[in-house]
Amino acid sequence: MTSPAAAIRDAARRVDATTPVHRDRAVDALRAAAILGVVLGHWLVTALVADGRTLRTASPLQHMPWLAPVSWAFQTLAVFFLVGGHVATLSYGSARARGIPYHRWLRARMARLFAPVAAVLTLWTVVAVALALSGTEYATLRTLVKLALSPMWFLLVFAALTAATPLLTRLHPLWPLAVVLHVDLLRFGLGAPEGIGLLNVAAGWLVPYTLGAAWTRGELERRRSGWFLLLAGSAATAALVARAGYPASMVGVPGAGVSNLDPPTLAVVTFGLAQCGLALLLRDRLRRAMRRPVAWAAVALVNLWAMTVFLWHQTALMATTATGLLAGPLPGLHTVPDGLGWVAARLLWLPVFALALLLCWAAFRHGERGGGGRRGRSRVVRAHRPATEDVRHV
Repeated sequence: MTSPAAAIRDAARRVDATTPVHRDRAVDALRAAAILGVVLGHWLVTALVADGRTLRTASPLQHMPWLAPVSWAFQTLAVFFLVGGHVATLSYGSARARGIPYHRWLRARMARLFAPVAAVLTLWTVVAVALALSGTEYATLRTLVKLALSPMWFLLVFAALTAATPLLTRLHPLWPLAVVLHVDLLRFGLGAPEGIGLLNVAAGWLVPYTLGAAWTRGELERRRSGWFLLLAGSAATAALVARAGYPASMVGVPGAGVSNLDPPTLAVVTFGLAQCGLALLLRDRLRRAMRRPVAWAAVALVNLWAMTVFLWHQTALMATTATGLLAGPLPGLHTVPDGLGWVAARLLWLPVFALALLLCWAAFRHGERGGGGRRGRSRVVRAHRPATEDVRHV
């Protein structure tokens, strides 16, 4: 009888064998790292505190601001937009070369991006109605629904940039960076209305997205490009935090006067530039690491179900929290995140969140790839076509 370890190695070798040799596996590794970084970051800094019958959100960064470096490690959205801009530019160029019209290219990419959304919206509509009818307090209902649907903002921004790819393939990243700079000057220096910050929702993520397009054009192949982005981005971020009063946390903190992420500020954009520089510098190492069949199979699977993982990870956290309430307030799950004891307890809950996410994946993965079984396995092979040959590649 074949052992589980041998079966896993066998399956990994099959995935490795079906991957074209000219595929840039570093791209997939960066995307997987970005998705998992966001998931782990949310699980570490999002707490649902039970106050009687009410659940409210809290963050360890409120009570322990010295934990801000945690947000530096797990706020990886800039890397996702970097890879997204790179792959979309490749895909659109390939589609044009093969005579595929823009609307067909866009429809295929939007279907890949939004197919899993219907299940999330349906489930949470039912849950919200059921909770409202059962007398759940409005504050709790609002907290849960807001957390469940919070990943949607990312999809909307990413979809808008994807749709604009033909217009963005030649846009220099300095242009959107200049917009972010001037918006922040107006907001924080001249007292302009806060609503002007909404411009940065597009401009802020345009910076790494257009960097991805520059990568596709071959403008970032030299290592000095990566070093320049890493060093300049780090120096600018440090100066903005130390001298200009920007928050040290690169994620939103409940109760804070300014969030670096909502809307994006110049600090989070320069921090993203540093992350993109590091990502570019790591490409060769990642390519070597991805030659190992087991490592590559793991990355391939994360990419195959990336949107399902992203859309359901907050639901997994909330399902675990709600189930845990049956046993009373539990440390690291329902208690105030105000000390290292909470941090230690939360780390122990991470495998439970992962198990809950695995159950969500088992129930809802069909929305992303259209079914399992033999059809699902055939899609694994199709999903591993090179980005230059498959317009559906995300």
